[in-house]
Amino acid sequence: MAFPKKKLQGLVAATITPMTENGEINFSVIGQYVDYLVKEQGVKNIFVNGTTGEGLSLSVSERRQVAEEWVTKGKDKLDQVIIHVGALSLKESQELAQHAAEIGADGIAVIAPFFLKPWTKDILINFLKEVAAAAPALPFYYYHIPALTGVKIRAEELLDGILDKIPTFQGLKFSDTDLLDFGQCVDQNRQQQFAFLFGVDEQLLSALVMGATGAVGSTYNYLGKKTNQMLEAFEQKDFSLALNYQFCIQRFINFVVKLGFGVSQTKAIMTLVSGIPMGPPRLPLQKASREFTDSAEAKLKSLDFLSFTDLKDGNLEVGS
Repeated sequence: MAFPKKKLQGLVAATITPMTENGEINFSVIGQYVDYLVKEQGVKNIFVNGTTGEGLSLSVSERRQVAEEWVTKGKDKLDQVIIHVGALSLKESQELAQHAAEIGADGIAVIAPFFLKPWTKDILINFLKEVAAAAPALPFYYYHIPALTGVKIRAEELLDGILDKIPTFQGLKFSDTDLLDFGQCVDQNRQQQFAFLFGVDEQLLSALVMGATGAVGSTYNYLGKKTNQMLEAFEQKDFSLALNYQFCIQRFINFVVKLGFGVSQTKAIMTLVSGIPMGPPRLPLQKASREFTDSAEAKLKSLDFLSFTDLKDGNLEVGS
């Protein structure tokens, strides 16, 4: 199936879902968030309601509202808005897929159901096929994240013959460190125009060498500009410069990983860097500590990712 849209490529920010202190979604800052991504980070593609967006901690109604807000606020500003519609319930997933098509999203993505799990490639394909069929006009992406789903079906196996079953399939978000699997996804599908979007930010350069066409990640919310410089160096075949950028990004990620790094901490860092209040995460996640935020801020400054002038007034109340 041919889609009129150009292929999804380059950086894709996995968007955070801003919340108020009492855990309600703060829709009021999404317009400002769009402008920040485009103007400050040079990122024009987004992945909504994924892991970073706490998509599976939101109700179906909230997921619909969040998707709609991003599509509306991103109109004429963003290139592509991909909505993650994966859920444990096939019916919910289909409803979200249909809704994404109705509001004018540019594509949908789905993770493997992770409570009652599909144990074979064919069963997983059957599930994905049913979701994709609910939005037959939208590009469909598989979101491969085995560390969180526990579904260990290799992406390379899943892609074998996938267009016969899911004609709208356009590519995958590969959030795993297995570069053998990723490399073979690329190698064995060269004749297809699939988007191979890598999802482990600190290893992106390795994936680019393996043929990644783009990347989806949480750090592109606030390190998009730096990562775009790496992509540019790679495209210019200045691999030494690209490696310097990757190492610089790794220094920060390595530092925060040792402190304990996840969705809560991503919210805190984005609040710090952008000045847009992202609020706390929803339970069962806990708000990032003040100690974490202070340490992350010092590290960002030491790496020249953050100057004192970047800090917006009043945005330091990230953790207590």
